[in-house]
Amino acid sequence: MKTDFDPSASFSAYKTYYWTSTEPTPNDLMNRRITAAVDQWLMAKGWIPAPPALADVAVSVHIATKERYTLQTFYDGWPPGWRFHAWGTAITHVTPFTEGTMVVDLFDAKTKRLVWRGIATDTISSDPQKNAKKIEKAVEKMFKNKFPPATKAG
Repeated sequence: MKTDFDPSASFSAYKTYYWTSTEPTPNDLMNRRITAAVDQWLMAKGWIPAPPALADVAVSVHIATKERYTLQTFYDGWPPGWRFHAWGTAITHVTPFTEGTMVVDLFDAKTKRLVWRGIATDTISSDPQKNAKKIEKAVEKMFKNKFPPATKAG
């Protein structure tokens, strides 16, 4: 999990926000979980949802997935001494998994400039409840101790 921010942004002046994108995935249930998790932490920090015309910050979330593979190789049949050139067999098991990356962006609503970004990457489970817990944990790590960032401007 990583965060980054614009040190010239005045985070102490930001009090309200709105969502620019609420469909980061094709799964509406997961989208609502993501939105709720981010809302929970922004409101815990004292921010209030507002209409776009009145908000200080625009919030956007993006999700990307990528197929990855783990390889496990097992060697069999080597005689005593473990000589590399000795006879034997090697069996490699390939295990596919899906890695997901969630990016939470906060833009200054007036300037449209990115002022904060949180990025979390984890393995996606086939169990939606496990994924919901991973989302909650990832958003918590982004916002609990690293938001709002301490800046000279704010």
